[in-house]
Amino acid sequence: MELSKIELPALDGQALEADLIHISTDLLARGWMLATAESCTGGLIAAACTDLSGSSQWFERGFVSYSNAAKTALLGVPADLITAHGAVSEPVARAMAEGAVRHSAAQVSVAVTGVAGPTGGSPDKPVGTVWFGWCVAGATHSELRRFAGDRAAVRAATVRHALGRLAQLLAQAPAPSRS
Repeated sequence: MELSKIELPALDGQALEADLIHISTDLLARGWMLATAESCTGGLIAAACTDLSGSSQWFERGFVSYSNAAKTALLGVPADLITAHGAVSEPVARAMAEGAVRHSAAQVSVAVTGVAGPTGGSPDKPVGTVWFGWCVAGATHSELRRFAGDRAAVRAATVRHALGRLAQLLAQAPAPSRS
């Protein structure tokens, strides 16, 4: 995947690298794998993860589910859930995160669905609106963020937040039980 000249510098930050190191360390320590489910970022989160050498030891797969049909076919997001709430919604972000775990060999996932712009926004869901979902240690978490800027800025901020919050959730996750 080739990142644009605007997205690449925005993603190449020390904080992002530090988050990825924490994520990889925590996943490796637990023997867990990560899957991503991405709509508005189109694979940028997976690309950031796999930019780290050795990521094949903890990164299982990435789903790019840009269309509603892909969300249903790849991740098992019910079509009626998308119809009822819209693709950019908390229930869909949560279903994407849960579907990424269910349809992979991963134990952890991050999902994003949003309006990167410059078109597609509405009064209820303006450009920059992004819903996040994470599945960590059997629990699903979700969060709404609104980012300012153009398409590249929204997508870069989405990647940074998705991975930053994942690092926090992994740090808080209980250690797996040894039976």
